[in-house]
Amino acid sequence: MKLKPGFEAEYKKRHDKIWPELSKELTAAGVLDYSIFLDEATLTLFAVQKLTDTHSSDELPQQQIVKKWWDYMADIMEVNADNSPMVTPLKEVFYMP
Repeated sequence: MKLKPGFEAEYKKRHDKIWPELSKELTAAGVLDYSIFLDEATLTLFAVQKLTDTHSSDELPQQQIVKKWWDYMADIMEVNADNSPMVTPLKEVFYMP
């Protein structure tokens, strides 16, 4: 994902006050742990989620609270037409269990 220039502090502020109903939805979908990292040089955001074996996180984009969050974040991130964050898939090149 990509942050727009000048919105680093605002992005952190919004996530520090994540909506309880969104947090509840993520937990219900099997998200056990969720971290987002910022490369300050490129404003690239990198998200890592740990999921339960029976997670339903693939269904999160259809949830109204997720769409509402996307709308809330659209002014400070690069987004698609539906306000979902623009995402660049990454290829795993190393994993150590």
